[in-house]
Amino acid sequence: MMRRALLAACLPFGLAGCVVATPVASYPPASYPPVPAARAEIVPPAPAPGYVWIRGHWRWNGARYVWIGGHYLARPVAVTGWVPAHWANRAGRWVWVPGHWA
Repeated sequence: MMRRALLAACLPFGLAGCVVATPVASYPPASYPPVPAARAEIVPPAPAPGYVWIRGHWRWNGARYVWIGGHYLARPVAVTGWVPAHWANRAGRWVWVPGHWA
């Protein structure tokens, strides 16, 4: 309804220079359901030297948790190690921190 009103207000002047914003739901939600327990994974042999196993994890897709299976990743030369993906409390709100090299 508000978008229509804004659009109607812009039409007499042409749409040039008129910005109509659509309200966006806040993401991520203030609270998530509990994260399911990690799944057991069988770790296959590394495809080559210098590869590191990245364990699987649950990822929130906006509606539910989905399992992202573990996989090997080539280790960059100038890093000390892999920081697994995890949930972190930032200013009282839980946020998803993707895995990354440190």
